[in-house]
Amino acid sequence: MAEGSYKQFCPVAMAAETLCTRWTMLLVRELVAGSTRFNDLRRGVPRMSPALLSKRLRDLESAGIIARRRAAKAPDIFEYQLTPAGLDLRPVIEAIGIWGQRWVESQPTLENLDPVLLMWDMRRNLNTEPMGSSRSTIQFIYPELPQVHRTWWLIVEPDNVVDLCSVDPGFDVDLYVTTDLRTMTEIWLGLSTVAKARENERLILTGDKGLEQAMQRWLGLSPFAGIEKIAS
Repeated sequence: MAEGSYKQFCPVAMAAETLCTRWTMLLVRELVAGSTRFNDLRRGVPRMSPALLSKRLRDLESAGIIARRRAAKAPDIFEYQLTPAGLDLRPVIEAIGIWGQRWVESQPTLENLDPVLLMWDMRRNLNTEPMGSSRSTIQFIYPELPQVHRTWWLIVEPDNVVDLCSVDPGFDVDLYVTTDLRTMTEIWLGLSTVAKARENERLILTGDKGLEQAMQRWLGLSPFAGIEKIAS
């Protein structure tokens, strides 16, 4: 897999040759988070080209970190499953995330805003418990963004399946969330809260009062949001 060898017998060097090529750790992050299909992996690494994604998947398969299998319910679709070696990387990914949340300064982090990745992560981590027994549709509006990325819909079905749409799904909207991308990213990272953003008039909620009051609970935050930040 290595695109350049360190020529060292050290296990750290050997692991780095396998894992530290460009995009590989982020791809492993997505696999650890539960994505198994090519299109879902693309949504988790939206700036990665499909050609490079295919290559990295082949590399990970060759290294014994993932196995490619036909989906049980859709045999014409392949899924990528972590092997025991891949599952063993979970604490590695978690440790890197904890270190980044704790020690990387907030300002450089918030210069890398990406609505596609943010909404995908929010969908993946959304807490359906505060939702009602019927479908809930939440529309996010980022007025400062170009039209293609300005409006998103999170849809929570009664069976707790969560979907994300960038095109109007045609359902009645239960809650409108109007904010800017930086504010929403700060909340997702745990650097701010819904209450604080509303108090500063950077977040406007309109619609169902129950969803409005419970937003901090149902909002899908970063798994590292609870880590205390030491770097300013």
